[in-house]
Amino acid sequence: MSLTSLAYLDLLLGDADVAALLRVEADMDAMLRFEAALARAEAATGFIPQAAVGAIAAALDGFKPDLTRLTAATLRDGVPVPDLVAQLREAVGPDHGKWVHFGATSQDVVDTALALRLKGLLDLFASRLDELDRTLANLLDSFGTAPLMGRSRMQAAIPITSGDRIRVWRSSLARLAAELPDLRNDVLILSLAGAAGTAEKFGDKIGGLRQSLAEDLGLAVPDYVPHADRGRIAKLADWLSRVTGALGKIGQDAALMAQNGIDAIKIAGSGGSSAMPHKQNPVRAEVLVALAGFNATELSAVHQALIHEQERSGSAWTLEWLVLPRMLETTGTALLHAQSMLAAVERIGDPA
Repeated sequence: MSLTSLAYLDLLLGDADVAALLRVEADMDAMLRFEAALARAEAATGFIPQAAVGAIAAALDGFKPDLTRLTAATLRDGVPVPDLVAQLREAVGPDHGKWVHFGATSQDVVDTALALRLKGLLDLFASRLDELDRTLANLLDSFGTAPLMGRSRMQAAIPITSGDRIRVWRSSLARLAAELPDLRNDVLILSLAGAAGTAEKFGDKIGGLRQSLAEDLGLAVPDYVPHADRGRIAKLADWLSRVTGALGKIGQDAALMAQNGIDAIKIAGSGGSSAMPHKQNPVRAEVLVALAGFNATELSAVHQALIHEQERSGSAWTLEWLVLPRMLETTGTALLHAQSMLAAVERIGDPA
């Protein structure tokens, strides 16, 4: 996973930590966790033989899917799960292979695997927001009383302090951080609803099965069928775009403050120019603005993907796969750049 195929842009536009949580190996690991936990929960509730659990666990120990075969099959099937399950059944063997993936559908696997990976991603974002908050608090302590010209519609307005502007930056990010617990409740959920959302293989035992499986995976049980109701994905994308938007506002302010003739901020390590050696370009500030614009554009695509026709959709689901990983990595990249830029501030306030 990368926003660009050009290696020299990896540090400018990419986030290795986020990319690691989105890579194919992480996705496969999450899908296999689902299949193993599903077998345990189904055996505990009497849907599959207990002996099958041991056989499935033994096959999964060290199991590595054939990614070349899986890639070709995904082109045919439009989703990796059918061939992944086929490979698992071959590994388990004829006696118990039929119990692999019993009663589940591809969307159960893919959506639950996404939730499992989002746990780590949201933890990472929370940690970075906390670090940013500490950095902004330090800037307030260091420069909060420094005089700064307040600007309205990019025109000089009235004198304020640097703290007045920094507090706006900080409070917008703090509110977004405060939303994370509710966001976790919405997106870190189990999907187990079968081919058409009716969980037809499980009858009136579905409640207990879902609860057991969710507890095993550390997820919540939704009170609705999540296959075609994608509001949680839109809510996640909206939060991501608002994070990059808040960071883009900081970047835009910093770029304007750094202009010649204004000089209201000094940032160590600003970028150079190939044509004008005297310039110090506010590179990270500019990238923050670009990343905010990127996520704002991608958000509209996620809202298009809310239209999951009937009980399950192929096209809308595929659109999510195209867009959501890029939004996640963009958010991680913006958080990294914001922290690096703000930690390098040597002065905020109008020059003496």
